[in-house]
Amino acid sequence: MRDAANILFGRNTVTEALRSGATIERIFLLDGNHDGVLGAIFKEAKKQGIRVDFVTKSRLDEMTDRAAHQGVCAYTAAFSYAEVDDILKRAEEKGEDPFIIFLDDIVDPHNLGAIIRSANVAGAHGVIIPKNNAAGLTETAAKAAEGALSYTPVARVTNLGRTIDELKERGLWFACADMGGEPCFTQNLTGPIGLVIGNEGKGVSPLVKKKCDFVTSIPVRGEIESLNASVAAGILMYEVVRQRNVDKA
Repeated sequence: MRDAANILFGRNTVTEALRSGATIERIFLLDGNHDGVLGAIFKEAKKQGIRVDFVTKSRLDEMTDRAAHQGVCAYTAAFSYAEVDDILKRAEEKGEDPFIIFLDDIVDPHNLGAIIRSANVAGAHGVIIPKNNAAGLTETAAKAAEGALSYTPVARVTNLGRTIDELKERGLWFACADMGGEPCFTQNLTGPIGLVIGNEGKGVSPLVKKKCDFVTSIPVRGEIESLNASVAAGILMYEVVRQRNVDKA
């Protein structure tokens, strides 16, 4: 069996990979089930010259470790990490202030994928993660991202704190997500910004937090005092979006 990082499955994920022009080596479709979505995947694959094999459900189950493959699986080139400069260039090409999501030791690949998907929908220019002690671009993360990895660059760096220092010199300022901060709705989140989201249990590390310009939080009204990391990230991203667009409404 291939390295899991080289396998995509699920109708939305494979469709988005085809649409984005990702390098797909081979596609496997469930034999005898050529409904609308799978038929469209087959036609697009043939159009792009990609080999398509029709296989049994047991074969698809084996290739995807019995995940919810929805009748389709694709072998791709391994997801490649971008460079930090690629993310900045993306912002420049769009004529926008950089909006980058920094993840400080997110260990759950489901959270990583969900955050990447939210980053894409919110228009963030990229995501930066550390090389060590954190989830990477695995099959599980790719599945949770639902195709967003084909559009949103993810850079992996050796030292998150050092990268923050370097980007500060290039004009970015940094907001650290932490329960002890000021409410995000009362803060200025416009301009070139890096939004730092911490580990699921420990939050943002003290060293990284110290390097941020200020601390921001989401007001809590119920008995539960904290949000899932990916949910918190999505809320804060959209507060950035709201503030960036307030003058355009």
